[in-house]
Amino acid sequence: MAIRIRTRWQPSARTDGEQMEPAAIGARLASSVVAPLIRKLFVTEGPGAGLVDRPVRVSCLVSFRGEKRVLSEDDLHKIAKELVSRAAQSTGVREQLPMYEIRAVAHAVANSLRAMDCIDMDDVQAVQLGHIALSSHLRAQSRSATLGLSNDAVLLYKCVLDTACLHILHFFTQRSTFVPRTLVEQSRGIAELSRRIDTLIARTPSPADGPFEERYAQYIAAKHGRLTIFGLDLTESPDTWPLDAAYLSLDAVGATAGPIPLLLPADQVLAGRNRVLLRGVAGSGKTTLVQWLAVSTAKNHLDERLLYLYGLVPFVLPLRTLTRGGAKLPTPDEFLSEVGCPLASAQPTGWFDRVLRSGRGLILVDGIDEVPESERQEARRWLRDLVATYPRNRWLVTSRPSAVREDWLVDDGFAELDLAPMSRDNVAEFVKRWHKAAGVGDQYAQDLLRALRAKQDLARLATNPLMSALICALHQDRRGYLPDGRKEIYDAALSMLLSRRDRERGIYKPGTVRIAEAHHVQLIQKLAYWMIRNGRSEMDRADAVDLLARALPAMPQIAEQGTAEEIYRHLLIRSGLLREPHTGSMDFIHRTFQDYLGAKAAVENLDFDFLIAHAHLDQWEDVIRMSVAHARTMERTRLLTGLIERGDTSDRDGRRLHLLAAACLEHATELDPDVRDAVQRRAAALIPPQSAEQARALADAGPVVLDLLPRPDGLTDDEAYFTVLTATRVATDAAIPVLARYRDHQDIRVRGELARVWSRFDCERFGEEVVAHLNGDHLYFSVSSSRQLRMLRGFGGRSHIRIAGSFTPDEFVTAYGTSSLQHLWVEVDPGCTWRWLGAFPHLRTVFFEIPVTHRETLPRAVRVLDEPLSPPPDPPAATADRTGDPWGLPQPSPPS
Repeated sequence: MAIRIRTRWQPSARTDGEQMEPAAIGARLASSVVAPLIRKLFVTEGPGAGLVDRPVRVSCLVSFRGEKRVLSEDDLHKIAKELVSRAAQSTGVREQLPMYEIRAVAHAVANSLRAMDCIDMDDVQAVQLGHIALSSHLRAQSRSATLGLSNDAVLLYKCVLDTACLHILHFFTQRSTFVPRTLVEQSRGIAELSRRIDTLIARTPSPADGPFEERYAQYIAAKHGRLTIFGLDLTESPDTWPLDAAYLSLDAVGATAGPIPLLLPADQVLAGRNRVLLRGVAGSGKTTLVQWLAVSTAKNHLDERLLYLYGLVPFVLPLRTLTRGGAKLPTPDEFLSEVGCPLASAQPTGWFDRVLRSGRGLILVDGIDEVPESERQEARRWLRDLVATYPRNRWLVTSRPSAVREDWLVDDGFAELDLAPMSRDNVAEFVKRWHKAAGVGDQYAQDLLRALRAKQDLARLATNPLMSALICALHQDRRGYLPDGRKEIYDAALSMLLSRRDRERGIYKPGTVRIAEAHHVQLIQKLAYWMIRNGRSEMDRADAVDLLARALPAMPQIAEQGTAEEIYRHLLIRSGLLREPHTGSMDFIHRTFQDYLGAKAAVENLDFDFLIAHAHLDQWEDVIRMSVAHARTMERTRLLTGLIERGDTSDRDGRRLHLLAAACLEHATELDPDVRDAVQRRAAALIPPQSAEQARALADAGPVVLDLLPRPDGLTDDEAYFTVLTATRVATDAAIPVLARYRDHQDIRVRGELARVWSRFDCERFGEEVVAHLNGDHLYFSVSSSRQLRMLRGFGGRSHIRIAGSFTPDEFVTAYGTSSLQHLWVEVDPGCTWRWLGAFPHLRTVFFEIPVTHRETLPRAVRVLDEPLSPPPDPPAATADRTGDPWGLPQPSPPS
């Protein structure tokens, strides 16, 4: 077999002024010559290889890597030299190219073949790719290999590599395990395709039903294609927006047989299950998920994750609507009419039965908790009868956790999962989508994200879509500014959750318990203050009922509506503030609401001495701050004066109490000027910090210090550096906006500290807000995760990298790329040779903080340094600890 490649040589500039005449020539490399050389590049199959039924990574097949490598670096170059020599001789290029260029081509071919050690694909993928694309992929891994070569030499290099890749793929297909593996993969693929085709056929409606189903799908998409927010008392904030633009997939958590809980996207809960009871707290997105599943199914424009919905017919059954006025729950033929669907009378005779008998129904039962408790067992019987009659359909039932007991539907074959709180990434994405859907400029979203990161009280509220949407609406309504303090946000949220939300949704009906908003607050704040005083985050149900029983005689208008147990159940189900995380216990859905309402109770009880006595405890910090917000002018004076006086006499807690008093000033809308001045004088003595010792003292006070740290304007370099040390020591995401103020500072210590502490904070936020803006001159960027590497690559790369985490060579090369790295600082041994560094064409120096093994495998162009190329950004090694932590050090001098 002969490989014939026809091409045309391009004229190239020659050092002697001559040019090579263009001519069509063929590169004839006989298989008898190439194949034995190519086989040397790969390991020989051993006993048992035929049992392998999965693809094998190309990097695991090469013979020039690993501890038991067969092919040495010299051997690899000899193979490349032989390939190039044969090609040059058979094409006549030997007479047209100088020997130094032929040798350079051989070196380039060797570098490209070596890249097989790094490529992220298996043998089956490589064969599917084809030899030309594989050759192009290898060339892309070593773009600098042909630098300085003439066009003729580059074309020779390409022809040789193309031919080599053809023989490489031929070698893969001849391995004894390749055919069995591909047959297994093909068989699996055919079986899966057959199963999917059968499913699609089964889900195709009959010709008689098709037109109606199209109209019904359009109705579902229109009716449920927008999100609605209830209870917002804002004049210009939007109350609806498109579902497609605003929907955010959250996570669902469920129990498994093992110790690791099940975690999956919420819109996948029905992917491998036909029956699911999904619990979620008020505002967690249960109804939104129901809408999303219904609209996705109706539109049939499904991505791969939602293909399990293809061909299904959604039935959205909100129980608050179906049970209004004491109505009985509907039979399947009444599903459309009872939810007010205008197409109900147009459905073909027997259509619902044909859909449900064929297993094409997606029945979405929303809000078991919104059925009166006395009717809940009847709802369960209704559901059980439906499932027994039409068992092949998919069923999703939603409820608040406290409304139904554990295992409520397990006997009926339902899996039980819980919606997880929104992550920080979820919140950021939600804010961006909300502003986009609401037609608000992106600047509002960015401003709000910065506010959420700077104000921990806001960030702690934004753990579910309802509260996140409320904060977005408040922010937008005030033209980009949130209220002066969180008290107003809490008040708006309480008003919505305690009264307006249920009233606007039509939950109340005759005979049910009705409690005014002010009385709701009075009752719940008693529970909150009891928990705070007793230092507990949960409360026994019996204690809660007993506490309410003692409070009800003073509220006759509430007591006459029910017993303490009934009032407790009402508060638990309808307030949106309380939940039962475990059987027999109660807590607040947000700790911040507990602190807020507990502080209100403390002020009303005039317990100021009790508050001051506990002000040094971390768990009382927010209570103290909110007490100042609730208090009247004279009461604030008493509180703040008590804090600073106690701080003046306490050696251990003095600084913390003075800083807490300073942090309370933002909540003191009216305050005696002398008291304010006294608080500020004590804070001014510590801010900005003048030494590392003061920085540590400030940081030990906790997140309250972040609001007190100054901007860099007017600070000396030392003050800026120690201020940054303070914020990085606090190490909560609320510090990111503070640190972002210093991202343009030119002092190497400031920039070095910001680059060094990336891993302490949220990767994406800190990367986007701080790292992306740092001046990279002589600055090593510490990386400890693949996410950080990918972000740096997205920022355009950096010339100086400090490896502070464990990476495999493949992970590092794949995540970061190969174009920008010039200087490397290695803190962690990757546990392999250093040959992989050859993938970085511009790498010049490496500094090792670890004992260096396999030094002989370092690329020849790389110089090993005894110290980093530029002065390390951390404090001097003589006084720093092993991790470079600067706390407790004397004031450093500027780097030379």
